[in-house]
Amino acid sequence: MAEPDHILVVEDEPITREQLVSYFQEEGFRVSSTGSGDDVLPMVQNHGVNLVLLDIKLPGKDGLTLTREIRAHSDLGVILVTSKQEQIDKILGLESGADDYVTKPFDPRELLSRARNLLRRVHAQQTQRRKNHIRHFAGWQLDLNKRELTCPQGEKTTLSAGEYQLLLAFMERAGEPMNRDQLMTRIRNREWFPDDRYIDVLVGQLRKKLGERAATAKIIATIHGTGYLFTPEVT
Repeated sequence: MAEPDHILVVEDEPITREQLVSYFQEEGFRVSSTGSGDDVLPMVQNHGVNLVLLDIKLPGKDGLTLTREIRAHSDLGVILVTSKQEQIDKILGLESGADDYVTKPFDPRELLSRARNLLRRVHAQQTQRRKNHIRHFAGWQLDLNKRELTCPQGEKTTLSAGEYQLLLAFMERAGEPMNRDQLMTRIRNREWFPDDRYIDVLVGQLRKKLGERAATAKIIATIHGTGYLFTPEVT
């Protein structure tokens, strides 16, 4: 029988922390917890954590800093659980590398559903990377293990979590026009940004790393009235 997934609950409010631990344990998960941001990286690195439920406001390191540090070493799942609801916090969380965002008060059943969906994606990505972790397109190379992009001249650059997820979404549907709604659904939970403005920002960032300008972009072409088209063949 497979080992249960290991969830780390990072929450400085004791009652909320204990409720989350109890709920996920009852659902069959192995659960660890801490109330301090300073404990997170050692626990992630040494205890086989698959998913972190992470509060933003913590004693010690804050949740956004921790997300960036986790992403520098691991592709485990990260869900921010916080009372902050402003749009800018969602953007900062996404840019830091979080996979999802839940605001308090939340329905434990919704959080459980999001956690399970995210764990399925994490395991699927890890399986795919073991099979073949290098992708090629238009002279470029993407290392799936390192989130590292190599240009035709050999220079390397690391993609942010958002850029990486967007590029994977494009590569999976190469040659097919995709609108912003389709892209958002594929790379993030749909509740993040109902207006999808972030997709345009992310496309601009990715184009810059691919050496393209919007007006003349060939790898990620704009299809007016529709969205975007990833034109190269992917191998």
